[in-house]
Amino acid sequence: MITVTGTRIRGGVTPSPVIRIGSEQIKQEGFADLGEVIRSVPQNFSGGQNPGIAAGATGGGQGNQNITGGSGLNLRGLGQDASLTLLNGRRMSYGGFTQMVDISAIPVEAVQRIEIVADGASAIYGSDAVGGVGNVILRRDFNGVTAKARYGSASDGGLTTHEYTLVGGTTWSTGGLIATWKQSKNDPIYASQRDYAKRMYAPSTLYQEGRLRSGLLSLHQSLGDSAELRLDTFHTRRDIFTDQGNATNYEHNAPKTITSLVSPNLDVYLPGDWTMSLGGSWGREHTDVRYTVVTPATGLSTLSRTGYRNRSRDYELGAEGPLFSLPGGETRLAVGLGYRSNAFQDRNLISGYTQVDGKVSSRFAYAELNMPLIGPDQGVSGARRFELTGAIRGEDYDSFGGVTTPKLGLLYSPNADLTLKASWGKSFKVPTLSQQYLTRDAYLFPAAALGGSGYAPDATVLYLTGGNPNLKPERARTWSASLAFHPEAVSGLEAQLSWFSVDYTDRVVQPLVPAQALSNPAFAPFIQQAPSAAALAQLLQGFRFTNATGVPYDPDKVVAVAPNLFMNTSRQRARGLDASGSYRFDLAAGRFTLRGSASWLHSTQKNSSEQPSYDLAGTLFYPAKLNSRVGVVWQRGGFTASLFGNYKSGVTNTADGSKGASFTTFDTTLRYDTGASGDAWSDVALELSVQNVLNRAPPLYAVTSRTYAPYDSTNYSAIGRYLSLSVSKHW
Repeated sequence: MITVTGTRIRGGVTPSPVIRIGSEQIKQEGFADLGEVIRSVPQNFSGGQNPGIAAGATGGGQGNQNITGGSGLNLRGLGQDASLTLLNGRRMSYGGFTQMVDISAIPVEAVQRIEIVADGASAIYGSDAVGGVGNVILRRDFNGVTAKARYGSASDGGLTTHEYTLVGGTTWSTGGLIATWKQSKNDPIYASQRDYAKRMYAPSTLYQEGRLRSGLLSLHQSLGDSAELRLDTFHTRRDIFTDQGNATNYEHNAPKTITSLVSPNLDVYLPGDWTMSLGGSWGREHTDVRYTVVTPATGLSTLSRTGYRNRSRDYELGAEGPLFSLPGGETRLAVGLGYRSNAFQDRNLISGYTQVDGKVSSRFAYAELNMPLIGPDQGVSGARRFELTGAIRGEDYDSFGGVTTPKLGLLYSPNADLTLKASWGKSFKVPTLSQQYLTRDAYLFPAAALGGSGYAPDATVLYLTGGNPNLKPERARTWSASLAFHPEAVSGLEAQLSWFSVDYTDRVVQPLVPAQALSNPAFAPFIQQAPSAAALAQLLQGFRFTNATGVPYDPDKVVAVAPNLFMNTSRQRARGLDASGSYRFDLAAGRFTLRGSASWLHSTQKNSSEQPSYDLAGTLFYPAKLNSRVGVVWQRGGFTASLFGNYKSGVTNTADGSKGASFTTFDTTLRYDTGASGDAWSDVALELSVQNVLNRAPPLYAVTSRTYAPYDSTNYSAIGRYLSLSVSKHW
């Protein structure tokens, strides 16, 4: 039996909709890495950490940066730190300082499929699974060796790519292994290569220059009939180069990132169809950023170097098996316990000064139950299948204590053609280690600098910023319901409509706008008026103090404290509809597959109870309200051809109220596989892929500075038409 993402019960069901993208679909649609795969999913937002994020995108938050060149899952646009990424069910290490996981570090050539549950899943997996979870499942069996070369380039210039891949594997009577090696290099896209971006200061990159070297090994070995050992390990090194021009200088970023993971697992098969599992994972991501500011007029350059160090460990012992039989089938239980820890350091590699050095660890236990009350063999009229699911997970953290997350669900099929699923649950996310342990600073400003009026001319305010070790977890309540249509009379047809809702509270933000701290009534609950000298002295013990007034510090002149530390004060709500479908049918001309999906999203946020809500979805640097991808695949013999259309609705610039145009592009892939023929042309595959066939330019908006890209790089791409040709040979 196969474990489905979203449940720990073998052969079980999840009450949440599951998006499955297999290796065959990845080939058909011409995706080169898992970053491209997740960016094609309408439920996923391309903002956050992604290679196409350009200057200015931080208007949607500090997370919208290309820090390492990796790609982070960002379901529903709730944040890359609120979507969990797994490899064969195991956690990977965070990357950069934004607590994202680089899914593109996993070589796509070793992937069997990726499964995405765009629904709260903390009851199953713990922290981060608020927007959902993506599980990358590797191939188990591969025989022979496949070599592949790929060349591509954008028709408007830039992004010339050379890529080489080697995949090898073998199987034996009791096990097998697969190993991959990949090397790629791509040129950047400069603003000067796109007409609509030529006004940006030079040099400015719209897409990174990159180099990648990656290797993976996955093996499984049976130990008689009673156990199986599995080991997954990979190592990736990525170097990227980006430039950002300014009026008098430009900034050259050159991060080098190394990502590693080792994940062993032992399954022991017990009597009564029970299985005990013991597993763990050790991961790390090290990023060294060489940041150079160059002043062409003088020839001077200033170098700084920052190191981000992420490390993770987890150990887990679990068991799964049947409890008792019901008329609808076996009631099965999964239970387990474990430990995990994460550590992060942010350090200046030249001065040695450490901005962040923190660690968090937790112990956890979970239980999940699947109860099939009615099964297809019973012949109950109007109820072909009815199952209840329940899960609960408790975690105890060394920082803030305990958190418990339940999830309840049901599955009901009135007949063989329809399936209804519904779920309710709670999820949570641990604050990032940067949010907790960032260096704390206290600045003394004149009261007028923070919007103060009516004070004495020499009145001052103490403004606080930095980490907050007293942060609590972010919490969410999630609901989902879906109706799947899979008629027996029409073989190959599947369709699904889903509704979802997320109420996400205690989100961590810095709540103040500094220039309005004393003038905006919405900030009044955060301001500490008329602090005593003793209180100020105690407060300053935990902060670096900077006097920005130009006169000596006098505690009697401090009229207020304005704390802009990270706080659990924001609330975010997201709801919407997903629709997907596929229809596979055969004609004389070959086999056709129609498939597509669409997602409509409405999301809002308020940064405190005193402030009004404002729209996120449909605004600049946040997810578009409507995203879709629809297309057709034709197969005949060794030929495969696909054509897919992508649509994103326009977004509104809240600065002036203007709404940009929608963005529609088309992608096509042509592939021919010679198959096994016994000669030199045996098992040779040729592939031509064209993204954005019509060379559509992104919708533009009026920028306030020539430093910023004049389009929303979180929703739209500057690549334009991109052509790639690949050839592979299997022995």
